[in-house]
Amino acid sequence: MDEAKVIATRVGFPVLVRPSYVLGGRAMQIVHDHDALQRAMEQMASDGSLGKEGGLSAERPVLIDRFLEDATEVDVDAIRDHTGEVLIGGVMEHVEEAGVHSGDSACAIPPQTLPAWVVEVISEYTKSIATALDVRGLINVQFAVLGTTVYVIEANPRASRTVPFVAKATGVPLAKVASRVMLGSTLEELRVEGLLTPPVSGGHVSVKEAVLPFNRFPEVDTALGPEMRSTGEVMGIDRTFGRAFVKSQTAAGTVLPTSGTVFLSLNDGDKPAGLVVAKRLRDLGLGVAATTGTAAYLAKFGFPVDRIVGKLSEMEGSSMDNAVELVAQGEISFVVNTPHGRGSREDGEAIRKAANANRVSSVTTVEAALAAVNGLWEQYQSEIEVCSLQEYHGR
Repeated sequence: MDEAKVIATRVGFPVLVRPSYVLGGRAMQIVHDHDALQRAMEQMASDGSLGKEGGLSAERPVLIDRFLEDATEVDVDAIRDHTGEVLIGGVMEHVEEAGVHSGDSACAIPPQTLPAWVVEVISEYTKSIATALDVRGLINVQFAVLGTTVYVIEANPRASRTVPFVAKATGVPLAKVASRVMLGSTLEELRVEGLLTPPVSGGHVSVKEAVLPFNRFPEVDTALGPEMRSTGEVMGIDRTFGRAFVKSQTAAGTVLPTSGTVFLSLNDGDKPAGLVVAKRLRDLGLGVAATTGTAAYLAKFGFPVDRIVGKLSEMEGSSMDNAVELVAQGEISFVVNTPHGRGSREDGEAIRKAANANRVSSVTTVEAALAAVNGLWEQYQSEIEVCSLQEYHGR
């Protein structure tokens, strides 16, 4: 533990604490101080499921990395043949910021906010990594973009869960192309054969969304983090990102509000973006309830809320509305709660669990909230249309 504290102090909080040799981000945690680090180490060593399987050892150490706050995560699927040519199948920008497991995050093709030069840099990094590893077939590389710096998170020379999504988004049969490449064909030969065609682009946006099993586990905290929790994926396609995002939410079973009151509880870093969320909710004719801190911030910029709701820790002796009771009584139609660190996470856990238990949809990142309200606004302006993949691909 002492060594972990020294490393975390040197690296600088927040840090990502993760055990070795696990899949799906299992037992990974983002910690913001020494107390949280102590708890994370104890859970991995003895208390949690990982501890019950043998805990930590010299052969199974804990890795402590600097966590990139406010970074944008990016996934790339590519194919390399034995001649060294690399095909970039798709560059996917995540909706949620880095720190949410890629399997739980929504993502879009083409990237919606990344500058063209960043996408080009990411493509070149992917080609260099595939060449250095002498890959024959598929490779998935994950990046984090912070400011003007592109970081490589990890590279996996295998098929990723995103391959079917990329294939449907672009019209390129990546799995079939990769299989032929692994059997010795070149990408150029597959172009001549007609199997490998240029990707369809320019006319639509595709959004992949995770399907989460929280409706089966009403007592589980729905806050997303580095440990993967999804059990499937869906996608939405439309001519704009907002409309495609709404379709993806519908497919995933998330009911976005068209009436009623939306509850907002935002950490300090997310409050500026919350202004946009609140404005869009007003434009849509929805009511807004918020915690004291969020309500005070919105009021400073001319967005008073309809109801001020107390946090769990503020309810003793208070006459404020109780968020959990409002959800249970059916007075809240949607919940936006963005935890940050230990304290706010404990305050928000009760409202997230109440929303889950009462089948009220919720999001736990401000990025998802922005995408949802902007998509609803586009849907409000014109009805959603349904087209086949063949129509989008022009085939």
